[in-house]
Amino acid sequence: MDTARPRRPTLDTVAGVVGVSRATVSNAYNRPDQLSAALRERILAEAARLGYAGPDPVARSLATRHSAAVGFLLGQSLTAAFSDPALSIVLDGLATTVDGHDHSLVLMAGSAGPRAQTVARAQADVVVAYSLPEDAPGLAAARARGLPLVVVDQPEVPGVAWVGVDDEGGARVAAGHVRALGHERVAVLTFALHPDGVTGLADRARLRSTPPGVAGRRVRGYLEVLGEAPVWECPLSDRSLGRAGARELLSHPDRPTALLCTSDELAFGALTAARDLGLRVPEDVSVVGFDDVPAAEHAEPPLTTVRQPLAEKGRQAGELALSLLDGARPSAPVRLPVSLIERASTARLT
Repeated sequence: MDTARPRRPTLDTVAGVVGVSRATVSNAYNRPDQLSAALRERILAEAARLGYAGPDPVARSLATRHSAAVGFLLGQSLTAAFSDPALSIVLDGLATTVDGHDHSLVLMAGSAGPRAQTVARAQADVVVAYSLPEDAPGLAAARARGLPLVVVDQPEVPGVAWVGVDDEGGARVAAGHVRALGHERVAVLTFALHPDGVTGLADRARLRSTPPGVAGRRVRGYLEVLGEAPVWECPLSDRSLGRAGARELLSHPDRPTALLCTSDELAFGALTAARDLGLRVPEDVSVVGFDDVPAAEHAEPPLTTVRQPLAEKGRQAGELALSLLDGARPSAPVRLPVSLIERASTARLT
């Protein structure tokens, strides 16, 4: 008895049954404007009856040398893409833009960015890199392949499309806000200034040697207004880490009366730490975040923060990636504005 599995129908199978050329069946899927509506409907109906699902995307990418995919390189674990609210909103803006033009999105992640081998093998025609170290292996691999590149929240590189916000300017406004409220003892709570996972107070040498990046720019903006201030560094933008760091800062006898945080996630942790220690916000300590994620206005109390246009950042990155796919040259840097949103977590020092 012949137990061989039946052969899967192919594009040629459909062409033979319908009585048209192989190219005509291909056009029914890839260039529908080349066929009459009636002919395309007949081809698709016959293909469905035969169990033919359409051209193999892998084979098509091998033939055309294009995958119609945008690679997204992330300098955090993949879970961060779903657990960090600010990153999730940026990613949603990017994905919506890419999906609206029939392109797929390939996520590649790692604590220092994806491995070089991952990027070298990825089926992607353009790369969007989000907050990666300049020496990240994944970036080097993308450049080695000659892929068009968009960087988001990274140092500006001549000839590379760039999207970001005025991190330093937003931080200066936030620091000026607490100063205007009379706060002199102000501390800074930040996520990683360096990619080494260190937790604790950052000394002057560590602050001076901070590589370019979002956290470094925000801390620099705070310190331009404050002068000197204790800076507690957490390895990640994480509520539990922010809670632990804020407890350390607020446990000193000469504790700060205001905390400036480089993300809302850290600020949410700081609000919890204040409650742990029996401190009232804002009567005993004012807290400021950065990002204005949706949860900020519903925090207890509602969080004063620096608003950045997160969804627009993702959308702009997606539009730049699509334009590079179409052969455009990198445009001028896209620097989006920020603004201070004053809520109930800050008050005048009494």
